[in-house]
Amino acid sequence: MRIIVTDSYEEMSKVAARIVAGQLYLKPNSVLGLATGSTPEGMYANLVKVHQSVGLDFSEVISFNLDEYIGLDKENEQSYYYFMHKHLFDHVNIKPENIHIPNGNPENLEEECKKYDKLIEAKGGIDLQVLGIGQNAHIGFNEPDIKFEATTHKVKLDEETIKANSRFFENEEDVPKYAISMGIKTIMLAKKIILLASGKNKAEAIYKAVYGSVRPDAPASILQLHQDVVVIVDKDAASLLPEKDKKVFVK
Repeated sequence: MRIIVTDSYEEMSKVAARIVAGQLYLKPNSVLGLATGSTPEGMYANLVKVHQSVGLDFSEVISFNLDEYIGLDKENEQSYYYFMHKHLFDHVNIKPENIHIPNGNPENLEEECKKYDKLIEAKGGIDLQVLGIGQNAHIGFNEPDIKFEATTHKVKLDEETIKANSRFFENEEDVPKYAISMGIKTIMLAKKIILLASGKNKAEAIYKAVYGSVRPDAPASILQLHQDVVVIVDKDAASLLPEKDKKVFVK
């Protein structure tokens, strides 16, 4: 596990974008696992800039999103389908048929989950998975005490997660209570993972992910067992890490 500490959210976003762009330059037909939420917004903005300025090519890229709320239509501004198109897909040359986002309104939820994992496998697996982290150390929507062997599945969101996500909705009551999410097993099958975090409210979660015991009540701790993880955090999110981990500052 490599830890990169930056001075700011803006620098964190640039570093993350450089890693994703590098992946696409080395392998134009990369399979990307993508995350939503406020943390990766800056990374997506930087990728759009690179695409528009020097032609970073997304034409062969295949993407799989981590999760989607259950019960929201695609056109809903709080759906992750809407988020991804607003922040990335509508601004780069990715082919619509190569975009995969869990269906939050499937006829058969169990079959939808199985189909999603089978499709990832059929495309050769995820080359680079982007993750954010919740204040309770969840990744994707895998809440504390989730089974590590879980593949894509239905998740009941914790009250802490619902409260955190309520900032995107008019009222906390409007936040969906369930989501469909890649499971820990699906995430861990990715060849490379980058974990992003910004702000002091993520410091404890980052400490648990990097130094805590590997256990289900801190889902991100499982990343310690992955062979290729890069943790990219600003100095606030890194504030609880030992001093030896704070020396890799990117200016």
